Amino acid sequence: MEPGRAGWLLLLLLLPALGAAAPGEFDPYRVLGVGRSSSQADIKKAYKRLARGWHPDKNKDPGAEDKFIQISKAYEILSNEEKRANFDRYGDAGESQGFSQQQHRQFHRFHDGFYFDESFFHFPFNSERRDTSDEKYLLHFSHYINEIVPDSFKKPYLIKITSDWCFSCIHIEPVWKEVAQELEALGAGIGVVHAGYERRLAHHLGAHSTPTLLGLINGKITFFHNAVVRENLRQFVENLLPGNLVEKITDKNYIRFLSHWRKDNKPHVLLFDHMPVVPLLYKLTAFAYRDYLSFGYVYVGLQGTEELSSQYNINVYTPTMMIFKEHIDRPADVVQAREMKKQLIDDFLSQNKFLMVARLTSQKLFQELCPVKKSHRQRKHCVVLLTKEGEKFAEAYEAFLTFAVANTKDTLRFVHIYSDQQPEFADALLMDEEKYHGKSAVVILERRNNAGKIAYKALEEAWQGSKEDNFILLDLLDQLRTDPGLLSSETVVADLNDELAPMFLIRWFYSTVDYISDWWDSLFHSNWREMMPLLSLLFSALFILFGTVIVQAFSDSSDTRDAPPSGKEETAAKTEKNDASFSKESNSRIPKKSFVEVTELTDINYTSNLVRLRPGHMNVVLILSNSTKTPLLQKFALEVYMFTGSSSLHFSFLSLDKHREWLEYLLEFAQDAAPIPNQYDKHFLERDYTGYVLALNGHKKYFCLFKPHRSGDEGGTLGSCEDYDALQHAEARGKSSCSPGSRSIKNKLHKLSFWMERLLEGSLQRFYIPSWPALD
Repeated sequence: MEPGRAGWLLLLLLLPALGAAAPGEFDPYRVLGVGRSSSQADIKKAYKRLARGWHPDKNKDPGAEDKFIQISKAYEILSNEEKRANFDRYGDAGESQGFSQQQHRQFHRFHDGFYFDESFFHFPFNSERRDTSDEKYLLHFSHYINEIVPDSFKKPYLIKITSDWCFSCIHIEPVWKEVAQELEALGAGIGVVHAGYERRLAHHLGAHSTPTLLGLINGKITFFHNAVVRENLRQFVENLLPGNLVEKITDKNYIRFLSHWRKDNKPHVLLFDHMPVVPLLYKLTAFAYRDYLSFGYVYVGLQGTEELSSQYNINVYTPTMMIFKEHIDRPADVVQAREMKKQLIDDFLSQNKFLMVARLTSQKLFQELCPVKKSHRQRKHCVVLLTKEGEKFAEAYEAFLTFAVANTKDTLRFVHIYSDQQPEFADALLMDEEKYHGKSAVVILERRNNAGKIAYKALEEAWQGSKEDNFILLDLLDQLRTDPGLLSSETVVADLNDELAPMFLIRWFYSTVDYISDWWDSLFHSNWREMMPLLSLLFSALFILFGTVIVQAFSDSSDTRDAPPSGKEETAAKTEKNDASFSKESNSRIPKKSFVEVTELTDINYTSNLVRLRPGHMNVVLILSNSTKTPLLQKFALEVYMFTGSSSLHFSFLSLDKHREWLEYLLEFAQDAAPIPNQYDKHFLERDYTGYVLALNGHKKYFCLFKPHRSGDEGGTLGSCEDYDALQHAEARGKSSCSPGSRSIKNKLHKLSFWMERLLEGSLQRFYIPSWPALD
């Protein structure tokens, strides 16, 4: 026998022995901390405990994400009896199809000792080597729902679904790696989903094969259907973006574009470049900052931009970015660079997101411009000009703007507000005093908490913009630096109206267009598995239609034998039929009950009332205790009575004394709802969740949260016991109490009706959960 062939045979004989003798590097029993004889219930309990403690969204440890992936992988092996048996028998879960990862590592170390090149053996499925560039992009379900989907409203994501033993995945990997690095540098998001370990996420994304490429923007998924080449992928990401992000600017329209700052309440950005098309980097930047800035692009090589370039002294050979605020004759800030990088643009734009004297048009803008005081060193005061639109108030505004430009500081923010657009805000600060009627006023304020409490001081006289007014305001600001107690008045202001929000019909129109475009795209690009429900529905409808025609044809042949009725009888019959149908339809719209049906959510009806709730239906659940049951139910019924006409809403209540653990588990997914007020029960030192209301969508596995209204924020209480008794006149068998204690408890549900309106509009924040917990 030749020596070379003998060496190969010896190597092949030693290979299984080396793989079997090596100790296991990944032990799912050790990861979960359970024994080999543990039951599925023990394994599931250990997994829940570890997953909750090592979840990357809650555990800030640098290695939390890797630990969480190990825990998920261990549970995936041990929860599957076949994989568990394979691991117990062979030390491997059987996912590598006869060539385990452990044996591969041992073989790799063995032939490294003989200086063999791994490529000599031509194993293309070495996922450790092949996927190292994708590790930082790996997604899991919770991370996708809680972070990637909200972030898709700021930047588009290109996501790849891959798996082991996938020839096509290996084929597209060089193109994917190049495009992923390029798009990430431009500001796009990149994600990778391993279908073998994240089956739930892959199914949620609608990926039934690998590889699958898709785009995510504004929470909407779009599949990629072209050849996987660099140009197609770049164009796909660019097509995800809205088409009206960047406006083309020339000498004819630049004045109109820059003059829209008053209407849009935004600074306007102009990019001067010699590229004929808008760069993708600039489009991605415009999408990320579209809520704060308006963007325009000037192609300096185009005829018709000479006047624009000359007026602002533009270097046509160097890309230039300018920001214009209240003054369109000169830019507020400029940056030039031969290569515009994303970091440079972000730093430049983040410092110029607002006008010098921005107008408060929404509560979100108010919170950003005037943040809540966190510490003494982080104080930020807002100087607010309360004025109105029109030429009469223009002089006062211009004087305030000039003062703001001359006295800009990090601790001061100058804003203005139209008192006729935000009357509640103006009345809370000016107390409807006569001296401010028909005039502008200036108020210095500081927000104390997110509930609307502010400390403020108003100028003694109306603001005219004179030199005397400037001296008085400057003196107050100087005193405020050394004496924060100067803001001696306190009040609570309501949330500002969103003045720039689109009308309901416009929002409905855009939603309809998106739905039709999604349906049209899925009709031509969906695979047969996705098309089966639609085809089944179509054939069922055709079958019913043709069956009805055939039956009608036979019935008509028999009816022709009878004599037709006279004209008067036919007219009378039609009139009687129409009247009956009209009365039936009218009666169906009248509420059949004058009270609200509220059932208790227990372990008996939990499955039917939540887990298996029909699609499109929601269960609105009130959290109460035994001591607050009567007053809270009365107030709850009064607030939701007007919504009982909707057949898709169900109303229930949950006993906090029985099911506190279930509620606290659910609230852990409401990260944005934190911090929950620390209201401790004097006996058990537990948080008081009474008055919380959850709208639960059992089919889509999400809920919306209503937190109790704090007593004392507003003087009155919406509704009274007399109102509720009047509502219950048909079922009245007793009188409800109106003691001060019950009145304060009822006040927790203040403004619940407004929350219900937002729930029906679909504008509330949704908190998704993996699955509904058991109600023990």
